Amino acid sequence: MVHKNTRPTVADIRAMKARGEKISMLYVTTIEEAAAADAAGIHMLSIEGRFFSPEMREAAGRCFVQVGLPFGGWGKFEGRPLATAEDYLRAAFHFSAMGGDCFYCAASLDIQKVLCDNHVPVVAHVGLIPSYITWTGFRAVGKTAEEAARVFRHVKQLEAIGCFGAELEVVPDRVGELIAKNTTMIMLGMGAGPGADAQYLFAEDVLGHTDGHRPRHAKTYRNFAAEFDRLQKERIAAFREFIADVNTGAYPQSQHNVAIGDTEFNAFKADIGL
Repeated sequence: MVHKNTRPTVADIRAMKARGEKISMLYVTTIEEAAAADAAGIHMLSIEGRFFSPEMREAAGRCFVQVGLPFGGWGKFEGRPLATAEDYLRAAFHFSAMGGDCFYCAASLDIQKVLCDNHVPVVAHVGLIPSYITWTGFRAVGKTAEEAARVFRHVKQLEAIGCFGAELEVVPDRVGELIAKNTTMIMLGMGAGPGADAQYLFAEDVLGHTDGHRPRHAKTYRNFAAEFDRLQKERIAAFREFIADVNTGAYPQSQHNVAIGDTEFNAFKADIGL
């Protein structure tokens, strides 16, 4: 058991895999989502570097946080895309100082190895890799024996250089289970079946306010889209009521104003010659 006043470590997450425990993981973008995940007892969070901050880390509480390092043109750190191993290492150390527990990196094996050699817990990506999507298209990866073997060999390459884990995205369920059972890495499953070490979803899919395509493996538990729509209508209505009050003089009223006594007001006018 992890001490109640500490959050899990890499060793703790590995121990969960060894015991066969189910691991829950969410991608979040807001402090409110991070705090809700902590309160609910989610084990792991994925937070992009552009959203990560000391306030986000505090809100995440006891959640083990994976910080996403931007890849190529997908994002920037210190005003520029990450290109070299030194760039990635500097970004990882920066976010580590904020409290990041591990770091997503979709760069080349040599860059990932530099991070691993510097004892940075690295989470890579196998299967359907969004940053490499031009090579595969948005589709399941590993439905043929040859392609499944390529995914497995990729996992073994990552394991050999010392990666902590990998996101295992949209591969057949039996392939995902076999891979998870035959690697020391933590396999973070996104549409990879129940045999993956963790089940990983985006908070926006869970809460039902996805903007755009919702993947087949997503499951929605609430309808926040309808609630956000209702709140937006209420915002507009409130703003219109405010405009009407301004136009009719209903706002501001006496309770909204600061009063000044007659003596002081008359002295003020005399002082400025009015």
